[in-house]
Amino acid sequence: MTRTLIAAASLALVAFAAVAASAPATPVDGVLATPAGATLYTFDKDTAGSGKSACNGQCATNWPPLAAQASDGGAGDWSIVTRDDGSKQWAYKGQPLYTYARDTKPGDTSGDGKGNVWHLAKG
Repeated sequence: MTRTLIAAASLALVAFAAVAASAPATPVDGVLATPAGATLYTFDKDTAGSGKSACNGQCATNWPPLAAQASDGGAGDWSIVTRDDGSKQWAYKGQPLYTYARDTKPGDTSGDGKGNVWHLAKG
């Protein structure tokens, strides 16, 4: 019985570590941010779970996607979407994530509410 509990606890820790290691962002005061402190945003024109981003071209210049490497894989609430240009982008709970080009320092949130379609990514 004790060995079974230890094995189950070990397995749970390994699974948690795998999810934590693959997460490209962490919550800071309830808002997702990159390891460098850049605030992350969601876009109302994206459809959660569609595996696509609706922000391309000039939109992606102003709202850079949170880039994923071809070797990255999602886990838990984190997934990867393929952009129109074939590049990969991180998504949280199915929502593609973006930074904002006019946020100049860690913790800036100047993109929140832009055009009534950009919002802080809550984590």
